[in-house]
Amino acid sequence: MQANFLEVITFVGFVIEAFGILVVVIGSCVSTTVFVRTYRTLEEGVAYKKYRKDLGRSIILGLEFLIAGDIIRTVVVADSLENVGVLALIILIRSFLSVTLHLEIEGRWPWQKDGPR
Repeated sequence: MQANFLEVITFVGFVIEAFGILVVVIGSCVSTTVFVRTYRTLEEGVAYKKYRKDLGRSIILGLEFLIAGDIIRTVVVADSLENVGVLALIILIRSFLSVTLHLEIEGRWPWQKDGPR
């Protein structure tokens, strides 16, 4: 019974990670397609800024799913102190990427309030 539970949880973790990868790939393709279709019709630089923002958002969302899959697989399935340390490092790196991408996209830190635009 316990082996089946661990197999299901491991599978669920991999499915969530695969979904995160799909979000990044599909988001990248959609963002690129929109950019290619609109870069000549919009003002100079507007299409590029929109492309960067859309691409960054898909990467951030994909990273969130990847972190969720890592947490599920590591904490539930492999509960050794070494694996938890590896998980902490992975989450730290991915969270750093998410925060810096947010800064790049929005022009402010995630914890700052929206300013006048």
